Amino acid sequence: CEELNIQSVIFDDDLSPVQQRNLERKIERKVLDRTSLILDIFAMHARSNAAKTQVELAQLEYMLPRLTRMWTHLSKQYGGIGTKGPGETQIETDRRIVRDRIAHLKEKLGRIDRQRATQRKNRSDVTRVSLVGYTNVGKSTLLNMLTGSDVLVEDMLFATLDSTVRAVDIEGHDVLFSDTVGFIRKLPTRLIASFKSTLDEVVEADIILHVVDVAHPYFKDQIDVVRDTLKELGAEEKPTIMVFNKIDQMENTGFMATLKSEYPYAVFISAARGINIGELKAAVLLMLEEQHRDKTCEIRPPDFAIAAEFHRLARIVEEKYEEDFIQVRCVIPPDAEQRLLSVHEGKVTLVS
Repeated sequence: CEELNIQSVIFDDDLSPVQQRNLERKIERKVLDRTSLILDIFAMHARSNAAKTQVELAQLEYMLPRLTRMWTHLSKQYGGIGTKGPGETQIETDRRIVRDRIAHLKEKLGRIDRQRATQRKNRSDVTRVSLVGYTNVGKSTLLNMLTGSDVLVEDMLFATLDSTVRAVDIEGHDVLFSDTVGFIRKLPTRLIASFKSTLDEVVEADIILHVVDVAHPYFKDQIDVVRDTLKELGAEEKPTIMVFNKIDQMENTGFMATLKSEYPYAVFISAARGINIGELKAAVLLMLEEQHRDKTCEIRPPDFAIAAEFHRLARIVEEKYEEDFIQVRCVIPPDAEQRLLSVHEGKVTLVS
């Protein structure tokens, strides 16, 4: 640090407040850990009210246990025998202010969550496709190419923090594509918690497009990171299409044959140059049609409450009332299938 006149030292791991304090004493430079750096980047890119609220909440939760370090110049001052000194008083005042602000932001995010949940409920009859992937793999560029929109595209980490939803018609199917914050290795837990309302777009999607920067030397590690994050969100079982992007930047194009054998249902594209976008739309359409095929279910014994639930959650094509059962031919949305079939196991049978 002395030789190169370095002012800040960044650690690629999370540091405890004590570790951070001790390192700054030893190095005599500002010390940042992985979480504080990511939070700084998020703060630079937050534009909407929701994103700014989410980032501020994460920053304050990160800062709260570190407030003591910020007031060490007062920690030795005492106001009298058996009393607290002004240093401790100031720390407690700051902690109270920060806790109050955290409570206010959580309440505000709760309102945002409810508003977004209402918006998603209002579009429940439309197929939702969510673009996920490691940060800076080209999700926003792909969204623009698929929908003809003008979402911000930057060659940088976490350029997109807000959920961006755009509608498009694919062969008569109304589809909502959503782009959201990119994932990263060791994404701080507090960020996942703060961005819950944004990431709910992924959790409630019917189809996931897992976008991969195939030109990146460690793209397989990035695939693992995204899969782990989806598992943490409870979305790992969603119908998924692997989308290998930036094939125009691949040095060894022969490697694509190996990938095609390893990922037989993957699509290889260049979002920036519009290569194979039609093939990707065809893959989405095929999965849409698979999900919208008629299914015939039998409800035994005749249970009119379950039949009413089918009318509420599925699109009924035909319904027959027999002596021993009710037969329903319907189209069941993917997010309702668990509710209609698994929850009523033993009473509802999938015939075809």
